[in-house]
Amino acid sequence: MHQKPLAGLSTREGDEVVVEGEVERVTFESATSSFRVVKIAVDGRRERLALVGQFPPLAVGARVRARGRLVNDAKHGEQLQTTSVTELGQSTLVGVEKYLGSGIVKGIGEAYAKRIVAAFGMDTLRVLDETPERLSEVEGLGHKRIASIAAAWKEQRALRDIMVFLQAHGASGALAMRIWKRYGANAANVVSREPYRLAMDVWGVGFKTADRIAASLGIARDSPQRIEAGILQALRDARDSGHVYVAGEELGTRAALLLEVDGNDAVVRASLERAIDALAFGGYVVPEAARLGRIVYASEMHAAETRLAARLVELTETVVAPIDGAERAIAEFEKHADVTLAPEQREAVTSAARASVLVVTGGPGVGKTTIVRAILSVFDRAGLTVKLAAPTGRAAKRMTEATGREASTLHRLLEIDPKTGGFKRSKKNPIEAGALVVDEASMIDLEMADALTQATTPGTRLVFVGDVDQLPSVGPGAVLRDVIASKRVACTRLTRIFRQEKESLIVVNAHRIHDGEPPLVPEPGDERADFYVVDRRDPEAAKKTIVELVTARIPKRFGLDPVRDVQVLTPMHRGPCGSIALNEALQAALNPSRAGVGARAEITHGPRVFRVGDKVMQLRNDYDRNVWNGDVGLIASIEAEDDTLTVRYDADRDVVYERSSFDELSLAYACSVHKSQGSEYPAVVVPLLTTHFVMLSRNLLYTAVTRGKRLVVLVCDPRAVTIALAEDRRDERRTRLATRIQEAPCLTR
Repeated sequence: MHQKPLAGLSTREGDEVVVEGEVERVTFESATSSFRVVKIAVDGRRERLALVGQFPPLAVGARVRARGRLVNDAKHGEQLQTTSVTELGQSTLVGVEKYLGSGIVKGIGEAYAKRIVAAFGMDTLRVLDETPERLSEVEGLGHKRIASIAAAWKEQRALRDIMVFLQAHGASGALAMRIWKRYGANAANVVSREPYRLAMDVWGVGFKTADRIAASLGIARDSPQRIEAGILQALRDARDSGHVYVAGEELGTRAALLLEVDGNDAVVRASLERAIDALAFGGYVVPEAARLGRIVYASEMHAAETRLAARLVELTETVVAPIDGAERAIAEFEKHADVTLAPEQREAVTSAARASVLVVTGGPGVGKTTIVRAILSVFDRAGLTVKLAAPTGRAAKRMTEATGREASTLHRLLEIDPKTGGFKRSKKNPIEAGALVVDEASMIDLEMADALTQATTPGTRLVFVGDVDQLPSVGPGAVLRDVIASKRVACTRLTRIFRQEKESLIVVNAHRIHDGEPPLVPEPGDERADFYVVDRRDPEAAKKTIVELVTARIPKRFGLDPVRDVQVLTPMHRGPCGSIALNEALQAALNPSRAGVGARAEITHGPRVFRVGDKVMQLRNDYDRNVWNGDVGLIASIEAEDDTLTVRYDADRDVVYERSSFDELSLAYACSVHKSQGSEYPAVVVPLLTTHFVMLSRNLLYTAVTRGKRLVVLVCDPRAVTIALAEDRRDERRTRLATRIQEAPCLTR
């Protein structure tokens, strides 16, 4: 790729170009994002050029410098897809007049623009910047209008100056707009003083981007600010991998890699240690002495873990009166539901009648749903107000269907505040309930568990239900595992598979995988089989087979919809059988581009193409839109002119995304096993190959298999299955919650 000179413009598509010119027409401006299309007269070129992309408002007559990639759009012709647009000073009186008269400054129309330029000439913009009170010299402008013009001009100039500043220091137009939305008028000040805050505060900004901006601001590679930022980023990366703390030596190694310095050098190690001490002094990190040496927490992780441990002990040791008539309630439930509880199931229900906090755990087919219904009948007999919740919308919906009662997400139960990202329910404003039952508890991360327990009043019965042998939560911590391991909270582990479930190879094989044994395959010709293994050792052959299974063989044999009912679950994002490549292949097969067909509208965002009908997943919690990490929906419509798309979640909830939020979405024909937690699908297809080596583990395979309700198909290399079954520690999380619960003082002494 080569860059063309400022005044020229190549006719070759794909070239990066830099042009200057004057805005002649604003063709389109999105009402919901910063996406714009403007036509400019380029110096030295007869044809007008369309600038397309995300950049600040531009007025007719404004002079701009634009950088970007030249493309030939089939419908709109030649365009410059911009990476940055910088507004330059006006060079002519006509340009100044056009600029002011365009309506970009509230209070100035064409007539007043002519009068102002006539009064001040080429000093017009300087007067507006420095001495707007001089507008009183213009005939017809009263004090009220002058004040309005001055305020509008200041606001417009502030946005433009910040955008110019950010783009001058390496931020793309889209990134600059995200920074502006996060910090507002303070954006330039934040970036110039604390550029590394971007990696912490602005979604989609990594350390490398912040580091590049910091370098352009003159921050030295060995500055304490940069080293401390590297330490904090290393802790954040560890948190994103699920760890609550990092061992001191490992933290130094992680930070050295980010900072691109020699972590073995004594001087470097000393500077890293000084940075940790400085961050500890400032309250950003908390070092602790542990059995194997010093460990380091981000301060918020340390606070959440210590607070959660103390609160759990308080809730557990708060004595609640045993529920009278529990045995009678159980008998009535058995009669009404036409079931007979097994001894361990009965023990779980009677424990719920006695304990203030209870954990019920077990794998598929052991009757967890039956136990929840029985516990609810006991709570009803006691006249308790019961609230049901689960970590995700899908899990809450399943809980509602299983119990016949409304269940909410934990976010909704705790009343998320979109403005702050915090919860309105807290220790001072607790959840109003006599009992809380929380399903899919293995998905609850440290911060959510902390928020939930703080908002639970001592004396409120709290029941956690989940499968501790699944993958731990996507967020940091391994709360369910640690609570059970502490042995200070009542726990019932269910192990018996009921007779009707023993006929399912999904259930049988899930338990075999849990025990480190290879899955069984059905007898040839078994029409009732729900678990299949397809031997594929070459990744490309495996990908081809997966596409065939999803698009043809499974729909034909089982009558399932390939988009709504079949989910591909893969260990990794990258590689020929990672989620990225599989999504591209499945999209091409299930929802191909159809030029000229309106119902198949599509929109391009970087390397990705979104089409109407695509299955997509939300990648982060978005408090404003009320959608959460892992939510899956279908693209219902695309408005190319407005540069938006609409995703339909849960059959009746439409959420609109503007282009600046497209990064929050990914195709979801295939997704990672981690992202599937808390969900069940009629059918799952799971690739498991030796190329997935770094992610293979027993509980990853176990989690994937337990997501299938009617059908599971492994497309695998037998060697990869062997590796996964042998690896039972790969997902070990670094936490101290179990130890803190064990060591917390007994409150009843």
